[in-house]
Amino acid sequence: MSDQKHEYQVDLDWKKGRIGTLSSPELDATIEVATPPQFDGGVEGIWSPEHLFVSSVSSCFMTTFVAIAEYSKLNFENLEVQATGKLSKQEGKFVVSEITLKPELTITDEKFAEKAKRIMEKAEEACLITRSIKTKINFEPKVTVGLLD
Repeated sequence: MSDQKHEYQVDLDWKKGRIGTLSSPELDATIEVATPPQFDGGVEGIWSPEHLFVSSVSSCFMTTFVAIAEYSKLNFENLEVQATGKLSKQEGKFVVSEITLKPELTITDEKFAEKAKRIMEKAEEACLITRSIKTKINFEPKVTVGLLD
């Protein structure tokens, strides 16, 4: 990545009530978004800003990990990341106070387990989204050795 500035345009089109659609001129897919059901007027079954916030941390970890793994020549079979955001009140206002990231990496050779864990930790530290937010990140990586079916 160069030292240039990058911009990412996202457009929102309000549909009705607490529901809108996110799009970008750079992307084909749209995402329906709404207030989460835990709040008045919230809607079940639709992505919320809170889901998108947590997913930005999770997906940033994944993309950063893959880049570092490729650079480090670490072969892996699979990566799954469970991410959970906790909403709480601070000074009387709701914030996403912490996110727990639980990545599970599957590799085929035990001798690379420590290297894999170090790369996972490096990716968590290097993720630009994580570095851009004040939310506490709880990081619980796991390396599994085996082959996928």
